[in-house]
Amino acid sequence: MVDFGGWAMPVQYSSQIGEHHAVRRAAGVFDVSHMGVLDLRGPDVRGFLRRLLANDLARLRLPGKALYSCMLNERGGVLDDLIVYYLSDSWCRMVVNAATRAKDLAWIREHAVPFAVEVSERGDLAMLAIQGPEARAKAAQLLPPGAGSAALALGKFTARELGRWFIARTGYTGEDGFEIMMPAADAVTAWRGLNSLGVASCGLGARDTLRLEAGMNLYGNDMDESTHPFESGLGWTVALAPAERDFIGRAALEPIARAGSPRKLVGLLLEERGVLRAHQKVLATEGGEGEITSGTYSPTLERSIALARVPAATAGRVQVEVRGKLLEASVVTPPFVRAGQSLLPHAKDTP
Repeated sequence: MVDFGGWAMPVQYSSQIGEHHAVRRAAGVFDVSHMGVLDLRGPDVRGFLRRLLANDLARLRLPGKALYSCMLNERGGVLDDLIVYYLSDSWCRMVVNAATRAKDLAWIREHAVPFAVEVSERGDLAMLAIQGPEARAKAAQLLPPGAGSAALALGKFTARELGRWFIARTGYTGEDGFEIMMPAADAVTAWRGLNSLGVASCGLGARDTLRLEAGMNLYGNDMDESTHPFESGLGWTVALAPAERDFIGRAALEPIARAGSPRKLVGLLLEERGVLRAHQKVLATEGGEGEITSGTYSPTLERSIALARVPAATAGRVQVEVRGKLLEASVVTPPFVRAGQSLLPHAKDTP
C-alpha cells in the first residue's frame, strides 16, 4: 500500500504483471474512488464549460456523451486533464484527478460564480473501473437483466444512469470496459461479485503499465502547469474553432498553434537491454536534448517503452542516458498497444 493523492492505494494485489495480462486478455477491476467526481448544475452549465475547458463542449449534443479535455491556466499550462459527461443542458458530471482534486475544485468554483453554476463534490460515490475484452460482459452480470442489456448497448465514450449506478464506457487502459460510479455502500459487494466472475483485482502498478502502453498521459509526469497541450501530445484536445470561443488559456495557445511548438511528446522504444524511467536524459541526433516523462517495462511487448518530451525536429532514433550509458532507442508514435495488440509490427526484436 502507498500514499496516492492522500489515499492509501494498493500497488498490486498479487502479481503486477499477472494483473496487467489479466486486463489485456480477460478482465480486471481497479478501485478508482480516489478520483474526484463533481456534479455541475445550472441553466448555463454548457456556457461555463465552454469557457473553462480547452476542448469544446458544444461538440456534445446527445445526453450521456463524454468529452476528454485539458483545463488550463491563463498561461496555457495544464491544470488537469479530465472527462466531462454531458447529461443535460443544466447538468454535467466531471471526473478529475486525485492529486489535483482540491486545486481543481477551488479553480472550478471560482470560475463558476459568473455563470451561476453549482459545483457539488460527490464524496458519497465510489468508482470502479472494469477493463479488458471480457469486462463489459462480466460487469453486466451484476445488473438486473434490463439494466445489463442497456449497459452493453452503450457506445464508446458514453454514459448512462442505470438504477443506483452511473455506468460509463470509458477507461484508462487501452481496453474496452466500464467505469462505474456507485453509492459507496455498494462497492465491496460489487468488487466481490466481480471477483466471483473471474475478474482480477488490480492495483496501481498494472494501471500504470497499461496506460503507458496505451499512450495515455499521467498528470504530474507527462504534463502539468508548466507545460501546454501542444508539447504534451494533447494538441488534439484544443478546439480553436470557433474563433469567438474565449476559453481560459486561449490567448497563450494561439501563437504556439500558429508558429508550432518547439517541443513535442513522442514514444520511445528501447533497442537495447535496460529499463526506461522518468527524468532520464534523451539526446536527439538532430541536436538538442529532451527528457523521459514516463517510462516502464511493457509486459505486452516485452520491451522497455517511454514517453519523452523532445525538440520538435526529433525523429528516427535517439540515445537515452541509462545509468551512465547511452542506449539506442527508436522514436515511435503512441499508442504502443491497443485492444491487446501491439501497434508496432515492424519493431526490432529484443536483443
